[in-house]
Amino acid sequence: MLTGGGSDDEQGFFIEPTVIADVKPGATVEQQEIFGPVLAVIKAENYDDALRIANDTEFGLTGAVYSADEEKLARAQREFHVGNLYLNRKCTGALVGAHPFGGFNMSGTDSKAGGRDYLLLFMQAKVSSTKIGATRSETRKAEKTAGT
Repeated sequence: MLTGGGSDDEQGFFIEPTVIADVKPGATVEQQEIFGPVLAVIKAENYDDALRIANDTEFGLTGAVYSADEEKLARAQREFHVGNLYLNRKCTGALVGAHPFGGFNMSGTDSKAGGRDYLLLFMQAKVSSTKIGATRSETRKAEKTAGT
């Protein structure tokens, strides 16, 4: 532990800002979704390894990637399995009413209240296709086949 780890002895589960270094992939602190000021630092061998480590958890609420390499940022968009991905910016501060804010896997699914996608959770999609220029005989044949 580099810093933190203490509490203020109040009732509940409170912890001061904490940084834990040299965490091994798969460690409990890396595998749990901690809603507190805790940073687990894991060293990766390379970018592929970093994506593998980041995706090797049952959670996927938020993630961030900092890079000047546009291809690495594009790969993060394709391969980093989180509901809220921030590129070259801090990973907090979803904008209510602008970001759908939903997580992957055990971090929840679908949009949360505040995002425009949230309304879609109360709707059912329907597709209707029409063959343009269909002849009357084709239409009658189709109606007979459909039983109408």
